Amino acid sequence: MTAPIVRTRAELRAMTRSWRQAGETIGVVPTMGALHDGHLSLVARAKEMSTRVIVTIFVNPKQFNNPDDLANYPRTEHEDARKLARFAVDAIYVPDGAQMYPDGFATNVSVAGLTDVLCGAHRAGHFDGVATVVSKLFLQTSADFAFFGEKDFQQLQVVRRMARDLDIPVEVVGCPTIREIDGLAMSSRNLLLSDQARARAATLHEVMEETAEKLGQGALITDLRAVAEARLKAAGFGEIDYLEMRTHDTLALIEAAREPARLFAAVWMAGVRLIDNIEVPEAR
Repeated sequence: MTAPIVRTRAELRAMTRSWRQAGETIGVVPTMGALHDGHLSLVARAKEMSTRVIVTIFVNPKQFNNPDDLANYPRTEHEDARKLARFAVDAIYVPDGAQMYPDGFATNVSVAGLTDVLCGAHRAGHFDGVATVVSKLFLQTSADFAFFGEKDFQQLQVVRRMARDLDIPVEVVGCPTIREIDGLAMSSRNLLLSDQARARAATLHEVMEETAEKLGQGALITDLRAVAEARLKAAGFGEIDYLEMRTHDTLALIEAAREPARLFAAVWMAGVRLIDNIEVPEAR
């Protein structure tokens, strides 16, 4: 059965108020739509942990610094609702811009430190947009739990810090990256790749896995980066925004895996920006 599609704050709050009065818990899965199995894994986890589940769909203009990127982002509301039907979610919240950013909206949520590296260094204002819209969604849904994929690991850490710093009473739950059979991290942006570009894109995960294994054996990222980037270029990737190893919690840049760390990459394939990250084994 298809879940009700809710489009206004007032309607949403009427629903959540009744759930609260009944002593139920609420889980929220914030998305920008174009749902794939990665999103659906978050919904499944939300169903396990919560008695009520809300999936939000809002293509947030504040986190796009490229107007063309915003215009080209896939919008598939009816298909998304069909995919969610088998999970029996309790509401699909699809606000428009006026519901999220009414006339006179003048507040910006900014998280310092975690946002000036990796994607934040290449997408000015992106994480301010993320933190602003997610804080609003947390408050609008009254969620007890919120579910985010580790594929966007920097975003996950930003959201965790934002909720903690602002005392928003929500538990932010990180869920494993879901991958295609060839290793490519699932992403709505994959829909923008041609069949040929999509096949070449799988090289990213292969290169990252091999690099992470060597880092876990004690190698330095400075000694591995050139070879890894050359392999990506040979596979047809264009610009490489970054290929870096950073600490798990603070995203501090490190050269050797002597503490919990992750390998991060952002690369371009046929005009589409792909990101990924994987855990690095701690070197002995």
